[in-house]
Amino acid sequence: MTLPPIDVKRLSRKRREGPLERDIERKVCQYAERKGLPNEKFTSPAKRSVPDRIFYLGMSRHFFIEFKQLGKRPTVKQAKDHERRIARGDWVFVADSVEYGKLLIDVMEAIHK
Repeated sequence: MTLPPIDVKRLSRKRREGPLERDIERKVCQYAERKGLPNEKFTSPAKRSVPDRIFYLGMSRHFFIEFKQLGKRPTVKQAKDHERRIARGDWVFVADSVEYGKLLIDVMEAIHK
């Protein structure tokens, strides 16, 4: 009796539940744009651990959102970067669902109107 070949690539991949990080980010950013809240992809050539997006509230106010897949957490380097920004007075949030990301947009917009 011969066994079928094993697909090693398939075994090594973890099945993920829920939407991908990029899908969450895209939908939340579209929501923010519809509400008139500008945002940009936030990158730094010298650092890989910066938050994904910066959202502008106007009058020099802004906040950051790090997007993660449902149930995932920031890496150690990301968490340290978030702590550094928070200590400086910035707002940094981690959103792992579209609903939570939209809630963050609504709350931050309401606080700063």
